Parts: sequence; structure tokens; C-alpha cells
Amino acid sequence: MSQSSGSRASGKAVLKPKKPYLDFPLTPHACGKWAKKIRGKLHYFGQWARRLEGVLVPIAGEDGWKPALEEYKKVADDLHAGRTPRGEADKDKLTVADLCNAFLTAKKRKMDAGELTSMMWYDYKFATDFLVKQFGAKRLVDDLAAEDFGALRAAMAKKWGPVRLANCITRVRSVFKFGFENGHMERPVRFGSEFDKPSASTLRRHKAKQPAKMLEPAEIHTLLDGASEQMRAVILVGINCGFGNHDCAELSHSNQNLDTGVIDFPRPKTGIARRCPLWPETVAAIRAAVAVRPKAEKPRDVGRVFLSSTGTMLVTRTAAGHTVDLLGAPFTALLKAKGLHRKGVGFYTLRHVFETIAGEAKDQVAVDHIMGHTDPSIAGQYRERISDDRLRAVTDHVRAWLFA
Repeated sequence: MSQSSGSRASGKAVLKPKKPYLDFPLTPHACGKWAKKIRGKLHYFGQWARRLEGVLVPIAGEDGWKPALEEYKKVADDLHAGRTPRGEADKDKLTVADLCNAFLTAKKRKMDAGELTSMMWYDYKFATDFLVKQFGAKRLVDDLAAEDFGALRAAMAKKWGPVRLANCITRVRSVFKFGFENGHMERPVRFGSEFDKPSASTLRRHKAKQPAKMLEPAEIHTLLDGASEQMRAVILVGINCGFGNHDCAELSHSNQNLDTGVIDFPRPKTGIARRCPLWPETVAAIRAAVAVRPKAEKPRDVGRVFLSSTGTMLVTRTAAGHTVDLLGAPFTALLKAKGLHRKGVGFYTLRHVFETIAGEAKDQVAVDHIMGHTDPSIAGQYRERISDDRLRAVTDHVRAWLFA
């Protein structure tokens, strides 16, 4: 490699090597080492020369820049972040990636046992992936401090609104709670005062800024008139029972009795019991949709009421955790085709519509049961059942509003 003039040692000129390429991160220092100033401090890596009898003698070949670069890369992330690099003594300590993998493995066992939905597992995975991306896979858990979690929250707040931010903070906290309770960590992590969920007032202000998630009867009829057999059925199930995208996707024939006009279907998300009387229009629409339903592509989907045009589930998750919604997308397309599309309105809006109108029936206990919402009150602990008459009074009220 060509040389450049440098400092002197013992009265003799010392030639320092040039950088091997333009954006090489290190520079040759007069002490004979490659160096880089990081956060105001000079750090040394490898050698380009050795001192023999008081004189610097360049290393033959490539001036030692390759070993120096490898040494720099091993500690660059830590140094640039202001952390002390891991040494040999730290190689067996718990890293952020180790903790996240242990957490996801435990959650997967629960998912395999039927105690956790796949949707919830992917939500946990999304949170841990973000955690690893922000902190670094090799970051030691013991090295995390309150300021790290403050920076993590700031990064989350830039990407998401208050509701999603609150959910992700809860999941991140659960990762470290798991680590301590299961012996992966010797002491709890210190989150600091910044890593808290948005306040109730923040959530209220955020909601007040959002457009109403509502569809009126004339708009719903416009959608029904332009819908396919299956789309008409899922729209009616959505407004009749307060079902969302995942509810319709996972609804099975065993959960419904079209002869008696009732759906018994625990919420996939929480497992909370749900029972809903069906309108005659909903029963007829389901029968019509089932008559033209394509053959299931996989044996596990044979019993599902609604399938995509290719015989797959309407809502699935990819291996990377991304949702593939074959119900929400065509519903949005229908909204656009009918000139009804606007911010905040999608298939899940039907669940908002049901809750809003059903609440006017003045039996919130029955409404909550149909919606699959928990009742944390003392009365909820003592209540053993809700009669079909109460449930039907609620659904009849929504029907009268829609078909008046």
C-alpha cells in the first residue's frame, strides 16, 4: 500500500499507510495503531506498525487494516451507543435476543396448547422484533438502563398512535417480567419514569380527533345491494352480532344453528363466551353464501363458514407476522366502489355500529354478552346466564334500526 508522511520517532520519519478505500472507518495513528474518535474519545484497533528499538516498523502486507476493521466491527455498535463493549467475561450473559427467544418459546408452548391465540402470539413477536431492532440482538440485558427505555418509547411514539403504543409498552414489560420470574434475570429491569403508557386523557384526546367509525342504515343497504353472496352474509353477521374480521374468518358451522337462528361462538381473541340470536335476513344470507362457498384448500378449514375465493381462511398471518386480510380488503374496495370510503371506516366498523345502536336498547349486560366483553363487576361474578329473550331484544332493536 502507498505510504504518506507522518510523525517522527527517534529522529527518523515514519510513513503512515493510506486508507485501503475511501470510506474506511479507521485512520492510522502515530502510535502505530488504527484509530477512530467515537463520542469524543479516541479508540484504537489493531496495528499498522510495531515499535522496534524505538522505531515504528510498518507491518508487512496490508498494514494490518483487515484485523483492525474486524476488531472495530465487533464493538462498533456498543461504542457508538455509548456502551461498554462486551468482553470475554460477558459472552455467556443474557442478551436481548436470548430473552426475547425464551419469551416467544414459552408463548408458543401456550399457543400449541390452545391457551393463546396465534394472533396474540404474533403480536408478542412484533413487540420482541421491535425490541431487538432498537436495542440490538447482542445487547446485554444487564446493561439496559432507564434512558434506554425512554429512547425506546420515543421511537415507538414516532411510529404509532397512543392505543398501539400502550399495547406495545405492555407487551415489552411482559417480556422482562417473564425474564425475572423465570430465572433468566437476577434482578428486575429498571424501566424508569418515561416508559409508561399514554394517560387516559391522552387516549381520550386522540379518540376525539378521529372521525366517527359509523355507518348509517342507508349506507349499509347500499353496501348490501352491491355485495356478493358471501360479502352480503358477512356484512349482516357483522351488524347482527357485532363480529369483526377475525370473528367471521374463524366462525365454524359447529358454532351456529341456522334452524334455531343462534350463534354460540367464544371470541377468538379472548375465549370469552358469546351468544347471538340471528335475524331471518342473516340466516338466509349465510345459507346462500354456504351454497356457493368454494372447497377448502386445507383440511383444517373444511368446517369454516366463510372462505376466500381460493378456499383459504379469510384472515391469516404470514411467518413474519404480517396480517393477510381477505375480508377487509374487498370490503374496503366495496366502500370505494359505492363512494362510501373514508378514514377510519372498514369492516370492523360494523362492530362499532352494533355496540352504538345496541346500547340504545338499554340492556348493556346483554349487549356486552353478544359483543364478548367481560363484566368485571360483582354482579358479573354472580351472574350465571342471560336469557335469549334479553339477547333477542337487543338484536331486534338493531334490526328495527337497520330495516325501518
